[in-house]
Amino acid sequence: MYRKLLLCIILLSTAFISYAQEKKLVFNKDGYFKIVQFTDVHYKYDDQANSQIALDRINEVLDAEHPDFVIFTGDVVVSNEAYKGLDIVLEPCMKRGVPFAVVFGNHDDEYDRTRVELYDYIAGKQGCMMPARTGNHVPDYTLTVMSSKEQDKRAALLYCMDSHSYTKLKSVPGYDWIKFNQIVWYRAQSMEFTKQNDGAPLPALAFFHIPLPEYKDAVTEDKNRLFGIRGEAVCCPTMNSGLFASMKECGDVMGIFVGHDHDNDYAVAYREVVLAYGRYTGGNTVYNDLPNGARVIILKDGERTFESYIRSVGGKVESHIIYPSSFY
Repeated sequence: MYRKLLLCIILLSTAFISYAQEKKLVFNKDGYFKIVQFTDVHYKYDDQANSQIALDRINEVLDAEHPDFVIFTGDVVVSNEAYKGLDIVLEPCMKRGVPFAVVFGNHDDEYDRTRVELYDYIAGKQGCMMPARTGNHVPDYTLTVMSSKEQDKRAALLYCMDSHSYTKLKSVPGYDWIKFNQIVWYRAQSMEFTKQNDGAPLPALAFFHIPLPEYKDAVTEDKNRLFGIRGEAVCCPTMNSGLFASMKECGDVMGIFVGHDHDNDYAVAYREVVLAYGRYTGGNTVYNDLPNGARVIILKDGERTFESYIRSVGGKVESHIIYPSSFY
C-alpha cells in the first residue's frame, strides 16, 4: 500500500515539476541568487497606523537588497479585509517586479478568508510564483532555481510547505505538525529531482512558519554554535512527525527557515542542517521586542553553500553566517 501511495505521489510530483518550470527563477550572471525572507508581518487593515512600520521595513529592505525572490513565511495579514491587507503588503514586491511567494502561519486564516481563498487570491497576483491550486486544500510546492551557467539546468530547490495551525487532537494540545502525506510528498519531490540530476541531490532550502521540534533539540546541545538572538523559548509542536529525518535521509536540504517566534532570529546548525528564524518584520500590532527587519539568504550556483544575515532598521546588518564554514 505504501509503495502504491509513493508511486502515485511521484507521478503527480513529476507533473507538478514540469508545471513549475513555466515560471523561472534564475541565478544571476555572477552566479548568485538572493532571497529575502519577510516573516510575521502581522498587518492589520483595521490598524494601519501600527502596521505602517512593517511596510516601511519591507520597502527599506527591498531597496537595500534588490533580491531575486521574496518569501513571506506566514502570519502576513491578521485582520478582516484580508484581501485589502494583502494588496498593501504585496504591493512593494509587485511594483518592483520582484517574484514572491507565501506560506501561511497559524493566524492568517483566523479572520474573514479561508486558507484556500487566501492561497488562490495570492496565486493570482502578478509576480507570484505559487502554482495554481488543483486540489481542495492549500498545496505544498517546490520552486526551482535555474543555473546561469548551463541552459535549462536546475541548480537549487526551494521547498515551500504549510505547517498548519493548531492540533485537533485533544490529547496533544498546542501547535500542529507537518503531516505524513506532506513528508511523502517531499520525499517524492526530492527523489525525482535527484534522479533527474544524475543521482546527486540538488542544494535545497525549506520554508514554512512553525519551527520543527529539532529547533528545540538544537539549542539544548551546548556544542551547536548559535548566531543571532534567542529571546524566547521555541514554540514548536509537541509531536515530531519526522520531516527533519526525511530531509537528512534525502540529503538535499541545507537550511530550514521559519518565523512564528517573534523574539528569535538565530541560526544554529543541527546534524549539518541550518535551522534558522527570520527576523520579525511586523509592526506594533502584536508582541515584539526586536527592531523589525528581514533575513537575507544568498545561494551560489553549483555549490552546496549559502550565506545569510539579518537586515534591520536603518540598514543595520547582523549575524552574518556562511554555511557550512561558520558552524564547523
